[in-house]
Amino acid sequence: MHLFEFVPVSQLAEGAPRHRRSIYRSAYLDIRLREESAQGSYDYDLIVIGGGSAGLACAKEAVLNGARVACLDYVKPTPTLGTKWGVGGTCVNVGCIPKKLMHQASLLGEAVHEAAAYGWNVDDKIKPDWSKLVQSVQNHIKSVNWVTRVDLRDKKVEYINGLGSFVDSHTLVAKLKSGDRTITAQTFVIAVGGRPRYPDIPGALEYGITSDDLFSLDREPGKTLVVGAGYIGLECAGFLKGLGYEPTVMVRSIVLRGFDQQMAELVAASMEERGIPFLRKSVPLSVEKQDDGKLLVKWKNTETGEEAEDVFDTVLWAIGRKGLVDDLNLPNAGVSVQKDKIPVDSQEATNVANIYAVGDIIYGKPELTPVAILAGRLLARRLYGGSIQLMDYADVATTVFTPLEYACVGLSEEDAVKQYGADEVEVFHGYYKPTEFFIPQKSVRYCYLKAVAERHGDQRVYGLHYLGPVAGEVIQGFAAALKSGLTINTLINTVGIHPTTAEEFTRLTITKRSGLDPTPASCCS
Repeated sequence: MHLFEFVPVSQLAEGAPRHRRSIYRSAYLDIRLREESAQGSYDYDLIVIGGGSAGLACAKEAVLNGARVACLDYVKPTPTLGTKWGVGGTCVNVGCIPKKLMHQASLLGEAVHEAAAYGWNVDDKIKPDWSKLVQSVQNHIKSVNWVTRVDLRDKKVEYINGLGSFVDSHTLVAKLKSGDRTITAQTFVIAVGGRPRYPDIPGALEYGITSDDLFSLDREPGKTLVVGAGYIGLECAGFLKGLGYEPTVMVRSIVLRGFDQQMAELVAASMEERGIPFLRKSVPLSVEKQDDGKLLVKWKNTETGEEAEDVFDTVLWAIGRKGLVDDLNLPNAGVSVQKDKIPVDSQEATNVANIYAVGDIIYGKPELTPVAILAGRLLARRLYGGSIQLMDYADVATTVFTPLEYACVGLSEEDAVKQYGADEVEVFHGYYKPTEFFIPQKSVRYCYLKAVAERHGDQRVYGLHYLGPVAGEVIQGFAAALKSGLTINTLINTVGIHPTTAEEFTRLTITKRSGLDPTPASCCS
């Protein structure tokens, strides 16, 4: 019995009028019949290149829809320490998961000290054990690697631990430990993601590390220079400070490029208040290893031209990520590349008919794990399940896990003004005082949130921004509301849960345009 006999009509044309669904079904059946007649000449229906979030999601969904699938995955060792890891991609091994675990370790250390104010008898000599923390994190990662391999086997996805490169648009050579293997497929999905960039300066590769190395580092990081002020740099600097080390952040231009800049500067100010120095408008010139093993870093201020230097135990590069297109031999397949990424259309299709791309490797889309997973699944459903649903890349929520967390969804204030004009944008904002901050007398100077909305009419909300505790948990529900057409009227007429920080979004009545003080008199007014 053929696969298409099981495809529900509703999947063939989500949202289409019923009288048009038979048209979609006929077209789909014609395509499947043509594909099935050609499948005999290929080893697989689909080869996914990349074993990260996007690739795994796509591969497993394709199998569920009847495709014969192989998934290639290979991790090149880092240049400085030779760090490698197992299947699962950046998120599982050197990204979201270990980052969040170390962020949590940092918050727990802070909470232990705050507990004294709540009446707990706490030993002032409490300090973290870096090696134990790293081992705990790595144990969890390895367990996820194992579960992932088992899941691929159970779902009948052939896992190939090899580096793939194209021979032509239907042929791939996988470089394995045992030698080269040539394999063919009707369709390819490129989901190789990216890796951290290194600056082109003396000593960068020899002595600097990246987030690819940090979570398995076999020594304490000590005094650390974090070069880069994107979310990875700020998150690493934040948890290092919370664990008792001495990070310094070097900023070439602006903090958190691509994010709302008022919120970005508040994040930076909150970190500086915690004792993390920022070297503004500065770029590194060189890294030299001294006789005692420490690293001498020289840098220059790009505004004044003044040069300076200091000694660090660790230098962490966090200056952006590069798409892994170089090893794929994409010219052999005819696939276009734009700035080390792959441009795709709304179907995630490249310029070559049978080759697609998803995840962080595609040009101009959010580089976030949940985006990659959903895009991969939807692509597989379109290819093999008869679906026509496209990935919606708009209004994707995200969180920066700095010590005081920042989460947002929708447009920044700058982008809203650029898109609609300053006279058509209203910004509702306010500072607030988390109840849990009162007794330890923690600083509330930077606990702030705002809603960017249209000025007239229904005052639809364009963007929500929140700086404070558990930011990701707070913004997730509001993200669904925003995608559903949230308005300011709905927001302020929603009864909040008291006392929470999330309820502050329901109390936003002061606008920037009014000039009124957005600082509350108390927590209950």
